Amino acid sequence: MALVTVRTPGMGDVTVVVVTLNAALYLERCLASVSAYPTVVVDHGSTDGTVELVRERFPQALLVTQENRGLAAGWNTGLNRAQGRYALLLNADAWAVDDAVVRLVTFADGRPDAAVVGPLLRNPDGSLQRSARGFPTRWRLATEYLFLRKLAPRSRALNAFYAGDFDHRSVHEAEFLMGACLLVRRAAAEEVGLVDERFFLFNEETDWCYRFRAAGWNVLFFPGAEVVHVGGATHGGRLLHENVRSTLRFLAKHRGEAEAERARRLLLVALALRGLVFPGERGRMYRRVAGWLRASSTAQLLAARASLPR
Repeated sequence: MALVTVRTPGMGDVTVVVVTLNAALYLERCLASVSAYPTVVVDHGSTDGTVELVRERFPQALLVTQENRGLAAGWNTGLNRAQGRYALLLNADAWAVDDAVVRLVTFADGRPDAAVVGPLLRNPDGSLQRSARGFPTRWRLATEYLFLRKLAPRSRALNAFYAGDFDHRSVHEAEFLMGACLLVRRAAAEEVGLVDERFFLFNEETDWCYRFRAAGWNVLFFPGAEVVHVGGATHGGRLLHENVRSTLRFLAKHRGEAEAERARRLLLVALALRGLVFPGERGRMYRRVAGWLRASSTAQLLAARASLPR
């Protein structure tokens, strides 16, 4: 899918894109923090008053309602309606602090090699939210799902998946950054293409950053701009199987189907073990996902329709 270029005389430098589903509790603060910028809100069927909130409180925003075909599809809808040299992808449960948008754009203007710039993320209590990540590999999945990273959480050897040695105090290149807030250069998106909509939820930014880097662009972390991110406000952590499925999709796409199948077997064992160790609903969740992995091949899992949180 190609990016639709919109050229309007006097358009601003950046358009904010917010995709939302039943996140009205946070959306007002999110949109208020970027109200000075052209904004596209893509709603995926909210039933909590989100649409009414946007229409009443933020009539200047462009509101688009559509079927929920996943976050990537929502981003693409917003990107195709965005104007300017940059698009700021901002989660509905996140908000910019002070002049974060200006700082991001100013920094990106000084780094024409950067396709993506991500700010410093903070939890609502002000603590650091580590946003740098490493691309999935079988070893990195093992360190995560078998809890090996707990042995040395700040080491690259045992925690490259969560970029354990990443310094969040200074500018650094990253393999990829969490999609809670990403400033994306339009020229880079036009070159590489839009977000892969086969990723329903999770790893859409992973795949996009991988493609940017493969094309010679950089992904940069910039701590000079800050954004608060609640995290999991829409899905509440209830989509572990979609997280696993999207990881397998990434591996199948970039490492081959055989490697993705080996990863499925690893995840099956790891989640079955977790199901034995953890009590209550958490253990049941791990056992359900392990059963789901056991019942199908990787190809079948990737072909199945994504499910929504209930």
